[in-house]
Amino acid sequence: MSVGADVCERMRNDLCCFLFLTESDVARAGAYFTCHRAPAGEVLWHEGDPSSHVVFILSGRLAIKKETEFPGRPVIVGLYGAGTIAGELCILTGKPRVVTAEVVEDASLLQLSPADFQKLVEDAPDVGVKLLKGMLHAVSIRLSASFSRLASIF
Repeated sequence: MSVGADVCERMRNDLCCFLFLTESDVARAGAYFTCHRAPAGEVLWHEGDPSSHVVFILSGRLAIKKETEFPGRPVIVGLYGAGTIAGELCILTGKPRVVTAEVVEDASLLQLSPADFQKLVEDAPDVGVKLLKGMLHAVSIRLSASFSRLASIF
């Protein structure tokens, strides 16, 4: 299902990835996203799967899991909630997924495929750059928090 005006408003207000986009930019970008409702327990992708899309979380929570040396005993490396993104590496690398993403609380998601992102960049380069800047901002926040958590262990 494509993105409607109400979802575009939520994108602008609730997602830090859209921090740098104007209301008009978000409306233009909305055509490139699809909506997905995912119930708790749904696995969005498994570690090793081909990268097919990034998700922007409007509501709900995802557990991000990494396999360990003990088969079938992954470790949760992140819990992502409303306002953030998951699977963003696929937009840039196209490499297989490095983690598993499982919905742990019913979620409303926006999906953006690498092909749709490329089309957005071609059709509206200014909007694509602002979106990429917002995604980098979100990843930077997550990375800074990870550094702090790692430092607290030692």
